[in-house]
Amino acid sequence: MAIELKSSLAVSLESAAARAGLKLVSVAPGVSFDGRATAVFVLGPAGDAAANRTLQLELSEEFDFEAGSRGSELLPVSAQTDLRAEMEAHLAAEAKRLRNPRPECAVTLGGLPVAFGKFEWPFHRSTSGSDTYVVHGEIHLADGGEHNLHAKVAANVTRTFAEIVPAMEQPFAESFVYNAVRKTVDMGQLEFLKSANRQPVPVTTRYYSRWQKKFIFTETGDKERLRYLLSKIFWLSGALGGNRPVWIADPRDAQYLNTTAADLVRMAGDEAGEGLMTLDGEFAAATPALMARAEEYRAALAKALDFTKPKFNEEMRAGHANM
Repeated sequence: MAIELKSSLAVSLESAAARAGLKLVSVAPGVSFDGRATAVFVLGPAGDAAANRTLQLELSEEFDFEAGSRGSELLPVSAQTDLRAEMEAHLAAEAKRLRNPRPECAVTLGGLPVAFGKFEWPFHRSTSGSDTYVVHGEIHLADGGEHNLHAKVAANVTRTFAEIVPAMEQPFAESFVYNAVRKTVDMGQLEFLKSANRQPVPVTTRYYSRWQKKFIFTETGDKERLRYLLSKIFWLSGALGGNRPVWIADPRDAQYLNTTAADLVRMAGDEAGEGLMTLDGEFAAATPALMARAEEYRAALAKALDFTKPKFNEEMRAGHANM
C-alpha cells in the first residue's frame, strides 16, 4: 500500500475504515475547487470480495472527525454531534454498497438508472456572490447504452441548511446531495444531454423536518416503494449486473423513499415469494421472471426521460397566443 501523505487524518481514517470492513488502498494530497488543501483517500474491501472495486473519499486536509473540527471556513459543529460514529456508519454503508455490481449506480423513483461521478468534494463557497455552499458533479443515464446522456450538476446548499449538517464534508453530505439530485430528476428539472452546461440542484430546508429531525425527499407508500425496489433490482442486478445481487437495505434509498432499511427488506421478502427476485439477507438478485418484464421497465425509463425534456406550447410557437 503506497501512502504519499502521512497525517493524523490518514491514521484516523485508516482505523475507521478497518472497523467498517474496508482497507486504505492509498492516500494522496489534493486541491479543492476553491484551492484548499485536501486529502484524497482510495478505499477498498478488506477481503477478496469485490477486490477490484474501490471508492474515493476526499476530505479537507485540516478536517478532524475524531475531534469534531469542520475546517477553517465551515460552520461550527454541534457539541452533540458524534462525527466519529457518523463517519463509521458512512464507511460501513459504503462497504456494503461496494458489493453491488455497479456501486456508483442508483435508480430514481421514476425508473431512471443513473450513475453518479466526478463529484468535486468538499463543498466550496459559491463564486457567484450568493451565500451558499456548492459541490459540482455529474450523473449519467446508466441503461447500458452508449449515448453518453448525462447532466452536469451544481448542488447548492443554503447556509440555513448547512447548519443542520454535522460537517460539510463528503461522508456527512453525500447521501442527501445524491437524493436531492434524484428528487430534482423526479421533478423533471434536470435534462440529460450529450453535452451540457451545469444545471442547478437546490438543496434547501424543504428537504429537512426539524420536528422529526430527518431528511424527507418523497412521500411514498408500499406501492411506490415496491415499484422502486423491483426497478432497482431489474436495472442494477439484471440489466447492468449480470444478475448478481444488489444491496436493498441501503439507508440512502430508505432516506430517499422516507422509509426504513428494514421495511425495504420486508417488502423484498414478500416479492421473493412471488419469484421476482432471490433474497439472501440484505441482498437481492433478479430472476428470469423479473427480467421478462424488460419492456415494462424500458418503457418507464423512456417516459421518465421524456419528462426531463423541456416542453413547449406548440400553439404559442405557431403564434396563436391569447394576448
